[in-house]
Amino acid sequence: MNIQKSFSSESSKGKLYLVGTPIGNLEDMTMRAIRILKEADLIAAEDTRQTRKLLTHFEISTRLVSYHEHNRNASGPELIRLMQDGKSIALVSDAGLPAISDPGAELVSEAVAADISVIPIPGANAALSALIISGLPTERFLFAGFPPREKKQLGKWLQGLTAHEATLILYESPHRLQRTLEAMREHMGNRSVALVRELTKRHEEALRGNLDECIAWLTEHSPLGEYCIIVEGMSKEQAARRANEELWWSELTIHEHVAHYEATTNRKEAIKKTAVDRGLPKREVYNEVNT
Repeated sequence: MNIQKSFSSESSKGKLYLVGTPIGNLEDMTMRAIRILKEADLIAAEDTRQTRKLLTHFEISTRLVSYHEHNRNASGPELIRLMQDGKSIALVSDAGLPAISDPGAELVSEAVAADISVIPIPGANAALSALIISGLPTERFLFAGFPPREKKQLGKWLQGLTAHEATLILYESPHRLQRTLEAMREHMGNRSVALVRELTKRHEEALRGNLDECIAWLTEHSPLGEYCIIVEGMSKEQAARRANEELWWSELTIHEHVAHYEATTNRKEAIKKTAVDRGLPKREVYNEVNT
């Protein structure tokens, strides 16, 4: 069990500050974020070149070190050691809140395990900013991050999200955007979506419509920049209909269930489909129908 008293003076250990930075517009930098970056013993950045521009703009001279996907196994333990020795570290990502879809999450876990206070310094966030301008429901939402790149994995991943009634939030790069939307259309149907890019910048843009409309628009307008995709969740009516469709076999015995599929396929395939429907091992269904 871990109880954190964020601002207690009893601990001799340093602190890990998760500092939100602008996602485009420098005016979104908070006064508190600037102060923490100035007061920290060092700043750990995903991309030191990008962060140095930010520090120069706000006249912050704190020592800057690198912490990213490719060096975290080496730099992570050293950062933890420094905090255990009393140093305070400010963690930043290239833009927005750190530790979301980046290796900062691992550093947070290591800090928590070492009983080091982890303190959020709120700031801009692309996912939530896109959600609130999407026009889609905001009562419940699910951040799903970046979709898999490989087609088969993408299909399976989307299938796992299909039944969620919450509004879905995804990130996607411009050269994979069309492919991802087409896969969504295939697995989720023609849902309402919002494609949001360049948030807080001069060319901020939100494209709202259904998947068919957005896919058609993108065939004539090349996508530019990173996108937030906001996707309508499954409606309650759709969820109820899906549940009924999935449980059509609920009053059948396993023998009857297999027989239903055998009317259109061979026994091996019928057993496989029955096992998938019921969430049972294929061996269990095979043994049942062959005894």
